[in-house]
Amino acid sequence: MRSPSGARPSSGGGAAADDDFAFYYSFFQDAAAASPLPLALDGAAMPNNRRRKRGVDDDSAAAPIKDGSNNGRKRSIATIITSLAALEAEGHADSAGAADASRRELALLESNADNKSQAMMDYFAKMEGSFDADADSEAAARSKRSRLSASAAAVAVVAGEEAATNTAASASPPRAGHHQRRLWVKDRSQAWWDQCNSPDFPEAEFRRAFRMGRETFDMICEALGSAVAKEDTMLRAAIPVRQRVAVCIWRLATGEPLRLVSKRFGLGISTCHKLVLEVCGAIKSVLMPRFLQWPDEAAAGRFKEGFERSFGVPGVIGAMYTTHIPIIAPKISVAAYFNRRHTERNQKTSYSITLQGVVGPDRAFTDVCIGWPGSMPDDQVLEKSMLHQRAAAGMMHDACLVGGASYPLMDWVLVPYTHQNLTWTQHAFNEKVGDIRNVAVEAFARLKTRWACLQKRTEVKLQDLPVVLGACCVLHNICEMRREELEPEVPFALVDDDTTPETPVRSETAKQERDSIAHNLLHRGFAGTTFF
Repeated sequence: MRSPSGARPSSGGGAAADDDFAFYYSFFQDAAAASPLPLALDGAAMPNNRRRKRGVDDDSAAAPIKDGSNNGRKRSIATIITSLAALEAEGHADSAGAADASRRELALLESNADNKSQAMMDYFAKMEGSFDADADSEAAARSKRSRLSASAAAVAVVAGEEAATNTAASASPPRAGHHQRRLWVKDRSQAWWDQCNSPDFPEAEFRRAFRMGRETFDMICEALGSAVAKEDTMLRAAIPVRQRVAVCIWRLATGEPLRLVSKRFGLGISTCHKLVLEVCGAIKSVLMPRFLQWPDEAAAGRFKEGFERSFGVPGVIGAMYTTHIPIIAPKISVAAYFNRRHTERNQKTSYSITLQGVVGPDRAFTDVCIGWPGSMPDDQVLEKSMLHQRAAAGMMHDACLVGGASYPLMDWVLVPYTHQNLTWTQHAFNEKVGDIRNVAVEAFARLKTRWACLQKRTEVKLQDLPVVLGACCVLHNICEMRREELEPEVPFALVDDDTTPETPVRSETAKQERDSIAHNLLHRGFAGTTFF
């Protein structure tokens, strides 16, 4: 029986086929009863000759024919229902087969994934084992080399003791098959250094070679002795302190390449490079706090008096200048170190780093800022320096520095007038400010003249260059304080282009103070007459 909604009743278990047959049979019965046309199996639609063949008349055969039509209709419906049931069964079978095939494929994929994972795990295990084996072999090789070195050292010590205690045995011919291990060292001549280190070496020649007298050199060696001294080993004697310091100072003074330094002092090239960096580091850590420091209150008072007595400008404790040190093109941030102004002037690509310094009236540095890229203008270098932080903390109260037109006018920085159509008062002020600035220019010129390594591109790496430049500034202060003569007498010509700051005037108070100083210079008779 059909449900009231016409849906197919659900069934389960072994009665599925009977339920399907009953459903389809009832469905087609209802369809046949509702159809206005007779089915092809109806006897009324059959031709008369087929009736006559059977030998009965229409009236007598009507009831039997009608019964036969009903039976044929039932057989057709049963055939259709059977076919539909077979198709549905075939569909179920196909669905079941597809599900089985899908499960088999999934199982195969999982099996392949497991196999690949196991293969990768085996591969990584083999690689780890190989790395462990390499590490063990390397450790064994290092251990073997250390044992061989210790054995060689022991053999050398035993051989030395035997040679010292038993000369007869050492003079006797060696036994057959006996080989003595020894350390091979290249034989280099140290005749030039031995001659310079001799007390009979002329003082003028020593000063020309090391840019300082023997007494100053001895003072530096004594101050750096504990920082650079090394102990002797069983294989070789340590390089003396005087020779270590001499290698560094001669390299800075001449700017010669390391291969020539190696020939002069009878040492390896890598050893000379290492000695230069070690001694420069010791100079920066040991001597810089003593010979390059910001003036205290008493020293600042002396500086103010000295500058005002010489140039008439009050409150000045130092002159400021920024120079460029040529370098080889770095591997990183090349554009930052590109010096466009030097490149345009020399028609040759130039790279540089900046060296900003403040100089006192004695031409000694009191503050340095080293290492900013050469493409930065002077005012940006000043803003990033420790000097600017010191001024921001209020440590420049009642004091100022004199700079060139590359620096901005601030409460603690005094610069010349840069606009057109200057008055006589402004001309006089610019002349005096220029004279004070020349103190710093002369100090930098003497710095580069004394230490020729600053005049050309150096072999020192960029990260090590600030230490070397700091050592040069410290050695310059030592020579200036000890009144060391400069050879040659003609100083190195500085070629540093002035840049224009983004904001030339950064303080209205400083502008009014500059006008007041210029007025006092002219009316107190400190102004010169070169501008007339």
